[in-house]
Amino acid sequence: MRYLITGGAGFIGSHLTEHLLERDHEVVALDNLSTGSLDNLAGVAGHTGFRFVRGSVTDPEAVEACMAGVDAVFHLAAAVGVFTILDKTLESLRTNLHGTEVLLEAALRHDVPILVASTSEIYGKNTANGLTEDSDRIIGSPLKTRWSYAEAKALDETLAHLYAVEHGLRAVIVRPFNTVGPRQTGRYGMVIPRFVTQALAGEPLTVFGDGQQTRCFCHVHDVVPALVRLLSDESAHGKVFNLGSDEQTTISQLAERVIAATGSTSTIAKVPYEEAYGEGYEDMQRRIPDCSRAREQIGFAPVHTLDGIIEAVVADRRR
Repeated sequence: MRYLITGGAGFIGSHLTEHLLERDHEVVALDNLSTGSLDNLAGVAGHTGFRFVRGSVTDPEAVEACMAGVDAVFHLAAAVGVFTILDKTLESLRTNLHGTEVLLEAALRHDVPILVASTSEIYGKNTANGLTEDSDRIIGSPLKTRWSYAEAKALDETLAHLYAVEHGLRAVIVRPFNTVGPRQTGRYGMVIPRFVTQALAGEPLTVFGDGQQTRCFCHVHDVVPALVRLLSDESAHGKVFNLGSDEQTTISQLAERVIAATGSTSTIAKVPYEEAYGEGYEDMQRRIPDCSRAREQIGFAPVHTLDGIIEAVVADRRR
């Protein structure tokens, strides 16, 4: 098959590209390189089944040029990372909203299935221990830019759902919970690569807030095959799926584990949210997924532990 991957030069997109090419599929990767990098695709640059197109998902002509002969679409492109959203809020909002609409229109026009990557952020401040796909959203004020990413992704989901219901588009929605692994950069706020980079440099690991926020982290190599299986499963079309691990850790514990894994002499420095992100920033104290639906649908069961994830990121950063 031939797949279009938007955000193909990004962290998840590049791993997905490799996964598909290794299984003799063809891949067209569309990316504007705003947060992605061609370095992520260095291993497939000369592959005969691979084509890279530099362009934006907000450009209908660029998207249309990539759709020729495509059998399915993975829509991963988005403005991502806390720092990106806070620094370029309006631009990020437009990318995440308009880009998805452009891709949905293209998929409908060419009659191909599409997987739309959403986010666990859409649950907002809901601290339930085991968020299901039907759990309520608890979001702060729309005037706080902190929540603009969650709002945009929720609207992306609504658009995909309505295209499926009203037009018969074969769409699958996934909500990843903290997908991590090699190639992920801490430049935009991602916590594990940021901690690892600080630890390897012997710098203090900066923990924002009190460090008691609870999270689960899932290896990209567990997530990528699940994306492919969900898009390939016709009975998954029209549904939404959480994808994540159930291994919980606080951010303070995560910092301690990174220090131990690197053998670093780094200390841990607590930084108030106001200093890190600006006045009025709000965070989620707990974000734990219930992935029963994905397990029942495709047998989703992550095998990588958090310690293994940290080791993989450390090895990647050392390289």
